Amino acid sequence: MTILGKHVILEMKGCGKGIINNVTTVKEILAKATEISNATLVDIICHHFSPYGITGVAILCESHISIHTWPEYEYAAVDIFLCGNTMNPQKAASYISQAFHAKETYTMELKRGESLPKKTETICRQQ
Repeated sequence: MTILGKHVILEMKGCGKGIINNVTTVKEILAKATEISNATLVDIICHHFSPYGITGVAILCESHISIHTWPEYEYAAVDIFLCGNTMNPQKAASYISQAFHAKETYTMELKRGESLPKKTETICRQQ
């Protein structure tokens, strides 16, 4: 059997309000988390809600990192989904938790595609 990727889910409480409500800072954290995890950044898109809160996604060659923040609750939810054997989503998770100054962080890791048989040949499908 093979594993196609690892998906780490973070629940962070007690985050710094000024950090998780600043688009520039969130983008910088997403970029650094990508680098730390050994992934390849394609683009970062963030939206700041009024009066507060951010949704952001780092689009990666190896999948994505998404962030949703609720500064009024000092809470942030993060999904880190990385494909490939050389990527390290746990390093990204640890960095994001520290960068957000989270007082409590809960994580869960899923192994994506774990039940699939190992592929022996590549098949190209044309649309």
